[in-house]
Amino acid sequence: MTINEASERYQIPVEVLKEYESWGLCGAVKKVMGAWQYDEDDIQRLSMIMTLHDIGFSNEEVETYMRLLLEGDSTEEERMSMLSRKRDSALDEIHFKERQLDRLDYLRYKMKNAKKPEQ
Repeated sequence: MTINEASERYQIPVEVLKEYESWGLCGAVKKVMGAWQYDEDDIQRLSMIMTLHDIGFSNEEVETYMRLLLEGDSTEEERMSMLSRKRDSALDEIHFKERQLDRLDYLRYKMKNAKKPEQ
C-alpha cells in the first residue's frame, strides 16, 4: 500500500510515515514506481512508533528505540531502560501536578473561608 493509503487506512499522519521512511527502518518496504509500498510488518512498526510518540518520546528517542527493536532481543534491557525513564518522568510530572492541585485547593479554601461572615 502507498503512503497515502497507509495514512488513511491506519490514521497515521503522512509526516510520521515520511519520518519513518527517512530513518531507513522500513525493512520490507519497497519503492515501486517512485512510491513506497508498506507491508503488514511496516504497519506494526508504525503502530509502535505512534505509541511511542503518544507516550511522549521525542523523534530522536523513537528512532533510537526502533533501531534497538529491529536489532532484536539482545537490546531488550536498553529498551526497558528507555521505557522506565519515560515512566519515571511521567510520574514526576503527575506528582508535580498533584502538588499544584493541592496548592490551588488551599488557595480556594482560604478564599472561601475569608468571605464567610463572622458569627
